[in-house]
Amino acid sequence: MTLTEGGLPVGAVTEDWATDARYFEYTAAADPIRSGHTPRVPIRSFPSAFIGDHGTGIEHLDLSAELGTAVAGSEGPATSPALLASFVHIRSGEALRTSATATSELHVVLRGSGVTELADLVLPWSTGDVVVLPAGAPAVHRVDAVSEAEAAVIYRVTDEPLLRYLGVAPVEARFGATRWEASEIRRQLDLVASDPRAADRNRVSVLLAGASQPQTLTATHVLWAMFGLLPVGAVQRPHRHQSVALDLIVDCRPGCHTLVGDELDERGDIVDPVRVDWEPGAAFVTPPGLWHAHVNDSGAPAHLFPVQDAGLHTYLRSLDIRFVR
Repeated sequence: MTLTEGGLPVGAVTEDWATDARYFEYTAAADPIRSGHTPRVPIRSFPSAFIGDHGTGIEHLDLSAELGTAVAGSEGPATSPALLASFVHIRSGEALRTSATATSELHVVLRGSGVTELADLVLPWSTGDVVVLPAGAPAVHRVDAVSEAEAAVIYRVTDEPLLRYLGVAPVEARFGATRWEASEIRRQLDLVASDPRAADRNRVSVLLAGASQPQTLTATHVLWAMFGLLPVGAVQRPHRHQSVALDLIVDCRPGCHTLVGDELDERGDIVDPVRVDWEPGAAFVTPPGLWHAHVNDSGAPAHLFPVQDAGLHTYLRSLDIRFVR
């Protein structure tokens, strides 16, 4: 090989490695959300999964255009910068194949029953069950042919947008397929609700944790999940955290809503809040860092199921959850 005096092979192209370098004054760029470079996560509601006539398939709750997540190489649907929520519909007697480039998939069965077939197991599920699937788990979700009324509806959350942004794919599973059975979830919530101190707590809820997450106490190493009760007449005090909440309304009657806002007044109430009304089977996005409070003026108990990327935030020590007492 013939070398030049500078050590480059003869005929080699000298590239200017500084072409992509950029410089910003610190105070003008330290917060790219405030400066407008990074779009904010919007407060957004999605119609109930039970509305309309759906065939077997996946309905993504897509906010990628508003989030600006469709940068070169990472195009795809997203409900938050790290998570994608979807409604999955499977008609009676039909099956749906899924394969997500994700570390975690979480499924909340809103209606129906069936099985999920993985390479090495068959996992049954029914209304109210919660199931997580690990990385690299191509699956077939199947509903037996009983009747049209037995069509399954599932709320599904994955961390696909996070992996697309990083430009990576999972190489191994960090947990095994896990099911939290509906009857046990309800039993555990009843125990929490029956505690005499429950009325003094900010939330009446039970967290769903996996045995492989002893530090974060979350469903997976990325996904956090909670089944919560909003009692009759409840006006829960505000709280906030730095993880995005993808809130699913499991059941409610008209009169339940969530208040969301930036600031609190001297009494600890949210100033000029945005009101998000609840509807069974609907979902809405609560942005990170905003105060939010749930209110039940319906005359009947209501239940919600938020999913967050709080497993990741907890591991990074950046969740920063705060409560108003």
